[in-house]
Amino acid sequence: MASLADPLDLPSGVRLPNRIAKAALSEALGDADNSPDERLVTLYRRWAQGGYGLLITGNIMVDRAHLGEPGNVAITDDRALPQLTAWVKAAHDGGAVIFAQLNHPGRQSNLLALGHTPVAPSAVPLAMPGATTPRALTSAEIEEIIERFATAAAVCEEAGFDGVELHAAHGYLITQFLSPLTNLRDDEWGGDPSRRMRFLIEVVRRVRGRVSPGFAVAVKLNSADFQRGGFTEADSRAVVAALAAEAVDLIEVSGGNYESPAMGGSEASSTREREAYFLDYARSVRREADGIPIAVTGGFRSRTAMEDALAAGDCDLVGIARPTVTATDAAASILEGRTATLTTHEIQAGMRRVLGRLTDLKALDGFLNLSWNTDQLHRLARGLEPDLRRGPLVTALAMVRRNGRVSFAQKRGLR
Repeated sequence: MASLADPLDLPSGVRLPNRIAKAALSEALGDADNSPDERLVTLYRRWAQGGYGLLITGNIMVDRAHLGEPGNVAITDDRALPQLTAWVKAAHDGGAVIFAQLNHPGRQSNLLALGHTPVAPSAVPLAMPGATTPRALTSAEIEEIIERFATAAAVCEEAGFDGVELHAAHGYLITQFLSPLTNLRDDEWGGDPSRRMRFLIEVVRRVRGRVSPGFAVAVKLNSADFQRGGFTEADSRAVVAALAAEAVDLIEVSGGNYESPAMGGSEASSTREREAYFLDYARSVRREADGIPIAVTGGFRSRTAMEDALAAGDCDLVGIARPTVTATDAAASILEGRTATLTTHEIQAGMRRVLGRLTDLKALDGFLNLSWNTDQLHRLARGLEPDLRRGPLVTALAMVRRNGRVSFAQKRGLR
């Protein structure tokens, strides 16, 4: 029976010093060239001293022309190698292992970037106010994006990262290929479950072929997208079985997307009380995973629940995200017995009766909580402490200001 303090050896040989991971949180702290700067070094230095066995970065995009939000770091070549190396050093100096989370937003590119046309497997718009109908990718463009993931992974290894995590969850591009709701293709990239998962498998293979055997390759995968007719747990189990045949080091289980949030402050109180939202699913795919370590992120708050999940063999690694924003030393606090239960700060939109007639309050609350946490990360990156008094109105204004930068045309050289 594993405990939180036990190390975890991944198939590639990377050793995590304990079983608590700082899961990905989108930092939006890239500079004007979408490269990391001293703010990310400051932020990760604080987390690296917080006792986590693994730090997973927030969204790093593989194409500067397609960002999930302004401020995303993007890796398309080695132009920012010194800054990336400094980022890694901040984690390693604190004794943490660090993975870079690689992503492409697809149709979930910044919703407030006017004049930008997102791309996706098929021309299916996001069911959110103001969303632009994406352009369906050509086969040649799909191959190009696969190569972008591989190039970014190779640069990450050169910079000293211990591994990468491919983001195949939360409605981003890889998830769009996996879901029958967003992948309406009938070519080699869609039409049945096997072809819909081909994009992910090809990304894994291309990445593994460009990095050394001792470099870890992880995948963040939805248990389901919780939409009628969408990506189901049965579909997800089939993907896990396919990943087990590849050189994958870790599968992190999550769920939901922008249209149907499953975590992030908008979930029901009964869901929060169960703590680990996706633990039942993780337990059910142990056989399909065939020995690949499983991480579960979403809802863990108490040391008891974390220890019980590990002891039962339901997962091998516990991921925590939002608690690390207000307590950068959350892992050490749990491991040293200083804290029995972690806390999070959650906000809700005001004027709920009026707004409820105009939009989905659950989704709005989810966006607000994501923005609130981003605001706190920016404070931490400036060497400040979190501001727990920050309310929904100020948070909403900051969200619009941060994401509402207008871009009427792609800039030369962005790709």
